[in-house]
Amino acid sequence: MKVVLVSVLILAPLEPCMAQSWLTRGADARYYAPPGHSARSPRPDDRQKSSKREKKKQANLVKDGGTRPKIAPKAPSLVAFPHSFPVRSIVIDTSRRKLYFVVEEGRAYEYPIAVGRTGFSWTGTEAVTRKRTWPDWRPPAAMRARDPSLPKKMTGGVRNPLGAIALYLGDTEYRIHGTNDTESIGSAQSSGCFRMINSAALHLASLVDVGTTVTVVDALPAAQQSERKDKRANQNN
Repeated sequence: MKVVLVSVLILAPLEPCMAQSWLTRGADARYYAPPGHSARSPRPDDRQKSSKREKKKQANLVKDGGTRPKIAPKAPSLVAFPHSFPVRSIVIDTSRRKLYFVVEEGRAYEYPIAVGRTGFSWTGTEAVTRKRTWPDWRPPAAMRARDPSLPKKMTGGVRNPLGAIALYLGDTEYRIHGTNDTESIGSAQSSGCFRMINSAALHLASLVDVGTTVTVVDALPAAQQSERKDKRANQNN
């Protein structure tokens, strides 16, 4: 009788251990929970939330820029340009928010533009390295870090901030490009690029070749003189 009882006591604990081991490896392992945890299978709501998160994540990778309508180029005014920059070059005056294409000595097309906001403006000389109609937009990593909602890529179209055409400057991330945001023209709110109305950007692009020189200055000499006069007038009032 004693031998039988010992056998039962030895064998009894083995069955639960074997069952645990099988559950954690078997098809129904998700129903097993360690002590102190509740066991449940994934709910339909959990699967739906996970699916929505995945779709949102995918949507942020590539976004559709919209349609690509036909836009006619529109020439701006020809103005006097008494400055010694090469003919058929581009000159950007950031203080006046103006871009000039030098047509001939003493005359230039004058385009209103938007420029870089405080901390993002720059000066110097670059060359046009590429021209792209309805270009894709790939926000730089630094821009996406500032705004995580931005996509990795947006295809060309009316919703794309690069507009109907873009002129790429050197090997920088800066461009002269079109936009549908007419209210931004004349302001300083870009990340260093120069925005133009789409029709104006298309007109400029028709005059520009790859290799065209682009000179960006804080202010042209005439603009500097005008600013000094304005300051003196304000001080006298």
